[in-house]
Amino acid sequence: MTTKSDLRRTLRALRKAHVESLPDSIRGLLFHRPPAPLLAWIGDEAVIGLYHAGPWEAPAGGYARFFRDAGHTLALPHFAGRDAPMTFRHHKDPYAQDDLEVGPFGMLQPAADAEPLVPDVLFVPLVGFTDDCARLGQGGGHYDRWLAEHPPALAVGLAWDTQLCDSLPIEAHDKPLDAVVTPTRIYGNL
Repeated sequence: MTTKSDLRRTLRALRKAHVESLPDSIRGLLFHRPPAPLLAWIGDEAVIGLYHAGPWEAPAGGYARFFRDAGHTLALPHFAGRDAPMTFRHHKDPYAQDDLEVGPFGMLQPAADAEPLVPDVLFVPLVGFTDDCARLGQGGGHYDRWLAEHPPALAVGLAWDTQLCDSLPIEAHDKPLDAVVTPTRIYGNL
């Protein structure tokens, strides 16, 4: 039986190969604006939680700029330390990103003095997903714990089509998403 660690390793390699195969001209056109069916579920005053994508993750920067320009407040994950729980803090400028600093996991995050926020809508990174919106994350459980403690109005994964799996080894603590958006499709019941 394939372990979650083995599956993550395989899916990360597939994701990396897929992204590297995309011409820059195509990659630059993807994930700029959330699809209209998704926008219909997001209120005008919603605080939008996003993530600062790694090099092969589905990029969230276009969505951050779109929602900021639409007047939404943005929040990004923040970790006070490697053993600290994930929280969200205000991200003011997705264009300059000068309010971000390197966090304990090497990813950019808002500064420790940024305003704490609880997103109403959360866009989530993932390693793999199923067509019924089960999610395989990085393995730290940060998003699953946060979703269990703060169920948002809407939790949406962003992914490349190559990350779709027929099934995933799901455990009781794994939280499903409401939807997953890829460059070609929306999965879920929006």
